[in-house]
Amino acid sequence: MSDDPETARQIAELAADDRPLLVLDVDDVVLEFIRPFPRFLEERGFSLTFNSFRLTGNIAEQGSGRLIEQPEVTALLDEFFGSQADWQSITDGASEALAMFGDRVEIVLLTAMPHKHRATRRAHLDALGLPYPLLTTEMAKGPSLARLRGKTRRPIAFVDDQPRNLISAGEAIDDVHLFHLMADNSLREFLPPVPDRIVMVQDWHEAAPRIAAALGIQPAHST
Repeated sequence: MSDDPETARQIAELAADDRPLLVLDVDDVVLEFIRPFPRFLEERGFSLTFNSFRLTGNIAEQGSGRLIEQPEVTALLDEFFGSQADWQSITDGASEALAMFGDRVEIVLLTAMPHKHRATRRAHLDALGLPYPLLTTEMAKGPSLARLRGKTRRPIAFVDDQPRNLISAGEAIDDVHLFHLMADNSLREFLPPVPDRIVMVQDWHEAAPRIAAALGIQPAHST
C-alpha cells in the first residue's frame, strides 16, 4: 500500500514528538456523523435506511424510492462536509476522554475525506474546542499511520469506526493498538467480522481507560 502524498506533506509539517501516539478518526469517533446525516438527506429529498454497512445502496429518493448511485452519494457527502459546522457535534464523552489524556500523549486526528474540506473541518474542530492536529487522507490509512509514527517505536493506538481502516493500520504497523468505536452502536449488527486484535469498545467512557492502559500512561483525571 502507498500513502497519500498530500497526507505525507501534512505529516511533514508536524513538530517532532516522542510521546505515545493516539490517532483518532473523526466521523463517528470524535464528531457525530451517522445521526445528523439522515436529517441532512431529508432536507434534500432523500432517505437513509441500512441494509448493509455502507452508504451506497442505502440512500433513496423519497418520491420515487430510487436508490442513488455512487456519484450522487459522493456529491451529497461533498455538500454535507462543506456545511459540517451546521450538522456535526462532538460525540458523547469524546471531549472529556481526550482531556483526560492531558499532555501525556500526542493526539492526532486522521480523517478520510477530500483534502479540499480540511480547512472547513479545521475551523469546525477549533470552534468545538478540539485543537488537535488534523490530517486528511484520500487513500488507505495504514501507510499514513506508519509515516506519522516514523522510525520510533513509541506506543501507538488508533481508533476508528470503519473496520477496513483498522485492518489497514494493523497491516502497516505490527504493534499498533486498535480500537473500534462507533457513535451509534445500533449499526454494529451490520459489521463484517473483524480480526481478534481489534478491541471493540461501546463508547468513550469505556475506551479512554483501555487506551491509556495500552499506551502505558496514567490518565490526568478520571472520566
